Amino acid sequence: MALDRPVTLAAIAGAHGVGGEVRLKLFGEGFASLKPHKSFNNGALTVTSLRDDSKGGAIARFAEVTDRTAAEKLRSTTLTVPRSALPPLAEGEYYYTDLIGLPAVSTNGEAIGTCVAVENFGAGDVIEIERPDRKRFMVPMRLEAVPEWDETRIVVTEAFAEG
Repeated sequence: MALDRPVTLAAIAGAHGVGGEVRLKLFGEGFASLKPHKSFNNGALTVTSLRDDSKGGAIARFAEVTDRTAAEKLRSTTLTVPRSALPPLAEGEYYYTDLIGLPAVSTNGEAIGTCVAVENFGAGDVIEIERPDRKRFMVPMRLEAVPEWDETRIVVTEAFAEG
């Protein structure tokens, strides 16, 4: 697990007002997961105020952004923190960023590819695995499909590994 890997928590959607505030589109656990962080993008943006917009997003002011023009220039900028800045996980929990890039093997030990994405379409997480031939398939992140994973690999039940 790369503890220094940048993890995207939000993206700047545009300017808010004329004083340099920005509207944020939030990812992950939303406002509560963003609030503990005081700087983003390796210290390039320092939070001076942050509030929930009551619409699933947030409004932020950064010390480095003093007017609407500067705020507009940041549109589409993602806000990242190092993986090490995220809270520790309980047993059985994971951050998507920890799974992406891991090799996937079947329960019989055969290498089947690499995890390239984690999605959630509403019924639970699904990992996307890319085979060496570049073809991709998806596996639900449930015990019967993925009986184990750690910081070195993801093990996929053979029936699901046939993708």
